[in-house]
Amino acid sequence: MGKLELNKQKKQNALYNTAFSLFTTKGISKTTISDIVEAAGVAKGTFYLYFKDKYDIRNKLIAHKAAELLREAHLQMRKKGIAGFVSQIHFLVDFMLDYLQENPALLSFLYKNLTWGIFRNLYEEKLTEDDYDFSLEYMGFLLQDDSVSYDKPELLLFTILELVSGTCYSCIVHRQPVSMAEYRPYLHKSIDGILESFSCKDG
Repeated sequence: MGKLELNKQKKQNALYNTAFSLFTTKGISKTTISDIVEAAGVAKGTFYLYFKDKYDIRNKLIAHKAAELLREAHLQMRKKGIAGFVSQIHFLVDFMLDYLQENPALLSFLYKNLTWGIFRNLYEEKLTEDDYDFSLEYMGFLLQDDSVSYDKPELLLFTILELVSGTCYSCIVHRQPVSMAEYRPYLHKSIDGILESFSCKDG
């Protein structure tokens, strides 16, 4: 990567990091583009080279953070030699829950904003940044298991994603209706039920 590209990446990363900090402290509604560029130390025109508005950077930041999480999960999965779609899904869920418990700001940000629609929009817009490509390709990678096949795999991943994101926040942050430790076994049983309901059966 040349010096010019490195400089562009540095500025974009500065915008990402600053936006994440402001979004998780001030809130998205109270954060302005001026706040972001001032804290990042870049010109406002630079912001518009990469993003349409603050909601565009929010959406791309969600994918950026989700991809970072998936990349680390994939690395740990390979280190531990976790094989097979079902085992990988359960490992991924546990890794994400543990990671989000240790990073409450990220948990709050993703819980309020992470939706399957954002991933689909990023895909349909054919964005080429490595983080977004990785997150989508990784979802597809998980489904590459010769021993089992699933009907409507995208809908399957949507269902699991919504289940996990919709239940973990309350259990982790508020310990309601129970703690995450108490709820986790039931979450995994529910995931098994979802996998079973989507599995393609012979005949």
